Amino acid sequence: MRNTLYIVLFAALALASCVETPNFDNTPRIEFNSIDKYTVPDPFSGPNAQKDSVVITIDFEDGDGDLGVTPEERSDTTLLNTKYSGWGNYELTVLRLEDDQFVEVPSAVSSKLFFPVLKRDGKPGPIKGKLDFSQIFFYSRFARPTTLKFQVKVRDRALRVSNVIETDTISVPLD
Repeated sequence: MRNTLYIVLFAALALASCVETPNFDNTPRIEFNSIDKYTVPDPFSGPNAQKDSVVITIDFEDGDGDLGVTPEERSDTTLLNTKYSGWGNYELTVLRLEDDQFVEVPSAVSSKLFFPVLKRDGKPGPIKGKLDFSQIFFYSRFARPTTLKFQVKVRDRALRVSNVIETDTISVPLD
């Protein structure tokens, strides 16, 4: 009986050691996963007002797992204006369909965007998962249904920039 226990333990250890650590590049890589729109009430604009919440989901992988910004870094305006000048740790570009081609929609809202640290243990190593980014589009008297798509890129704490992905199109209210 004791020999059987040792054989089972040895087999379990042997199987556990067969799990290979993924070998991702240290520059983040992203892929488009999905884009979804949810029309929700907007109680701040009136009793029957609505807004569209667009959620963009991307898949990511990073070899050293240095994705995200801590709350302390997020509140340090000097760091944000030097290290993350121009844009945050992700950039979301909005493109509107005009005359059969997509043109960029200037947006101050999406200029400095941040997501939190993804590896909570802080240890370097590969990381893989999904990230959701959301944008809100408000209905107004002048808003018209508009076909949009988005481009997304991320950068890690070492300022290595991922590839750029493009979403499918979606229709939202836009002035």
